[in-house]
Amino acid sequence: MIDLSQRAAGVLLHITSLPGPHGIGDFGPDAYRFVDWLQGAGQRLWQWLPTNPIGPGNSPYQSVSAFAGSPLMVALEPLAERGWLPAPPLPEGGFPEHRVDFSKVVDWRLARLREAERGFRERASQGDKDAFASWCAAQQGWLDDYSLFMALDRAHGGKPWDRWSAPLRDREAAALDEARTTHAAEIAFWNFVQWCFDVQAVDLKAYANQRGIAIMGDLPIFIAHHSADCWARPDLYFLDEQLQPTVVAGCPPDAMAPTGQRWGNPLYRWDRMKAEDYAWWAERLRRALHQADVFRIDHFRGFAGYYEIPASCPTAEEGTWVPGPGKPLFEAIARRLGELPIIAEDLGLITEDVVELRDHFGFPGMKILQFGFGSDASDEFLPHNWDRRFVAYTGTHDNDTVRGWWNAANPRERAFAGSYLPASEQDIHWAMIRACCNSVANLAMFPLQDVLGLDGAHRMNTPGTMNDRNWAWRFDWNMLDPESQRVLGLIAAASGRCGFEHLPLP
Repeated sequence: MIDLSQRAAGVLLHITSLPGPHGIGDFGPDAYRFVDWLQGAGQRLWQWLPTNPIGPGNSPYQSVSAFAGSPLMVALEPLAERGWLPAPPLPEGGFPEHRVDFSKVVDWRLARLREAERGFRERASQGDKDAFASWCAAQQGWLDDYSLFMALDRAHGGKPWDRWSAPLRDREAAALDEARTTHAAEIAFWNFVQWCFDVQAVDLKAYANQRGIAIMGDLPIFIAHHSADCWARPDLYFLDEQLQPTVVAGCPPDAMAPTGQRWGNPLYRWDRMKAEDYAWWAERLRRALHQADVFRIDHFRGFAGYYEIPASCPTAEEGTWVPGPGKPLFEAIARRLGELPIIAEDLGLITEDVVELRDHFGFPGMKILQFGFGSDASDEFLPHNWDRRFVAYTGTHDNDTVRGWWNAANPRERAFAGSYLPASEQDIHWAMIRACCNSVANLAMFPLQDVLGLDGAHRMNTPGTMNDRNWAWRFDWNMLDPESQRVLGLIAAASGRCGFEHLPLP
């Protein structure tokens, strides 16, 4: 659907940031309206953040499953249209318009999905029930463990799986068989939710593709300890006899984080994954490509070498670098799936082995224009130092908005950016978008907040913090004025990233 060697532009907007009446963006009507808006703006890519279920801090990067989709993204309107769900009444006071109130929306959404699943059992056509059964059979490789895990998670009151009763913790066959019988109704519910997610995600992707827009997904490199993946295959991770991680993921201290970043994810036993020809990873990427045309792999450098922190260390100060799986991993995946449409998130401490791995497979890397003004004209993040094999970003979900960056930048950075682009506070967002589009980079991407010229109050996430603003931002349709769409289309067309029909040429 998208040729990564051709010029194109797109917008980064997570599904949850869409408008809609039910507290959080989803795969409903507003998603289709946004595709139409992108098409009108000459954009050819829509980038999502991970669509997995959220974890601690409402982050999609700490999920209970590497394969499942977020129940919060399942649109309720299609379920009501099928007669499985009555028009859902909103909770008292409704939902905030411009942010996700996760404390309110999660329980309300799940209650509506339980209603819909009951309605499906009672009123669905035989054709729908057959389609559901066929889908469950096709997805059995990951779905059975996920839905059982979710049922047991609820039965144990959310306790980590390593604290479940020993037979279930250790996956004794008799205990699992008994649990599947005892929790059959709950398992059926989670199967239904995942079916709805998959059908809606694939339908939206098809609609976008028909309009010349590719979907870019996002694949976190690591999984959470409390996840169906770790519970189902604990032998693939560095765990002790109590099934606790012995080492965890993170990154070393630097100027931004004096004690480093301790993410806490369990680390893979790459030797054991290699012995299975990396089958788990191949299936994970197969699943990702079912719902997206191309995807960004987060923390790509971890495949060349990753930072290993002793689990006993409360910070990342005592970690060491350990070689990753390297080329054999991607060669094994490609043998199963063919050419891999991957974008490598190659930010941070990048060494020659990371560059060599990225370039060997021809994966595009990333350049963040906001990063370019801290030194001088030799900075690798300035457009004149790029080449075609990159995706140019004004910023990502982990950065401040362009306007927020400008407001927080020191006088030297502002003066440099103002001279280089050139720009001022009023047009810095358009200047950065134009610089990315006019660069030689094949792909140019911009968070919607930058297209709209919004300040730092609208940023999506601040890494290393836990607050209710992270992952919560939403827009409303009044913010997407026709002028933003028109100007974005002009810039994309003039830089050869879409058709000339967007230009008012005589």
